[in-house]
Amino acid sequence: MKKINIAIDGYSSCGKGTLAKALAIDLNYIFIDTGAMYRAVTYAVLQNDIRIADEESIIELLPGLNITFDYIPSKNYYHTILNGEDIENEIRGMAVSNLVSPVSKIKEVRTFLVSQQQALGRKKGVVMDGRDIGTVVFPDAELKIFMTARPEIRAQRRYAELQQKGNTAVSYQDVLNNLTARDMEDSSRLNSPLKAAADAIILDNSEMTREEQHRLALKLALEKVQSLIH
Repeated sequence: MKKINIAIDGYSSCGKGTLAKALAIDLNYIFIDTGAMYRAVTYAVLQNDIRIADEESIIELLPGLNITFDYIPSKNYYHTILNGEDIENEIRGMAVSNLVSPVSKIKEVRTFLVSQQQALGRKKGVVMDGRDIGTVVFPDAELKIFMTARPEIRAQRRYAELQQKGNTAVSYQDVLNNLTARDMEDSSRLNSPLKAAADAIILDNSEMTREEQHRLALKLALEKVQSLIH
């Protein structure tokens, strides 16, 4: 069967990663979590005690970073690996969440990661989620989906996820404030701002279950593959 590239963009905590992982498994594609790549760089910045304002030191750090993904069958989940270390839990905490947007704004960081992401998609058969996949990384992706949901719903989902992972010190209001600030930063940055590609399909999942959005996205993907065969 002919393979395509699928770009899934959208706001924070819309379930982009969950949908992308499910599609990749169904289609036997490769899943790439670009948000985790930016979180991995942010984690490395924190681990090296580099100030966010010190862009020169952040840029110097980049060549020494090797970011990969390890699929854990027992969890049906992809873990983020930085220089051989599993950092999946570390990059999901608020310390990284509060700083990932300003790190992502740095042009050299985006250039460094986008080049890696584009290389991964050259052979097709990739599902990639992030903020600028359909507009910058894969502007020629055969299927582009832009996900959104109301802020209070996204915050509640993220808060529940953190609670399940044992991060009980974080309040719902903390999560909502962080999410709102990230929306503003992601949408207003000069370099690769968050926006839907002109040919993207908008998927508002405010009132949808994971199963409903999964079925819809899979239908769209299979229809696109079929259209390219004929």
